[in-house]
Formats: sequence, structure tokens, C-alpha cells
Amino acid sequence: MPAITVEFTGLSKSITGTATTTLNLAKGTTYQDVIRHLGKVYPPLVGVLIAADGETFLSSNMFIIDGDYANPAMVMTEPVKDGEHLHLMSVITGG
Repeated sequence: MPAITVEFTGLSKSITGTATTTLNLAKGTTYQDVIRHLGKVYPPLVGVLIAADGETFLSSNMFIIDGDYANPAMVMTEPVKDGEHLHLMSVITGG
């Protein structure tokens, strides 16, 4: 049973009212499953960071795995690994 930590910063921290949460997950849980779970536990994230379908991020939002900014969770159907630290990050760009 994998256990992971999700870190919230910026807007996600303001919305959730917490800096981190620990999730105990079933074996085979994917990153997309984590998004679904977060949308259910923190419904105000839906429509702001999580798409209305509750299964994907809106543009420019992602998980960074274990603080490695070169390694975002791009394939959401991959299973999470026990002990991972996911940082919910919003990338804001402008021109």
C-alpha cells in the first residue's frame, strides 16, 4: 500500500488551507487517481487547478515528483511509488 505526500503551495495552498497531505493509497494507484482524489477531498480545486472532469489538470498545472523539476508526472496513467513526494505546481507564464 503506497503512501505519498502531496505538497500544496501558492494558490493550491490557499484553496486547500494546508501545506501538505499524506495519502495512503491502494496498490496500482495512478497519478490521475490522485488528481481524482484531490478533487473529491478539496472540491474548490476543481475548475481552478483541476479540470471540470475531475481527472486532469487545467493547463500549466502539474505534479513535480520528489522535488525534481526535470521530472514532472507527465504520464498520468503511471502508478505512484511508495514514499513519493508530489508537489502540486502551477506554472504561470506571460508574454
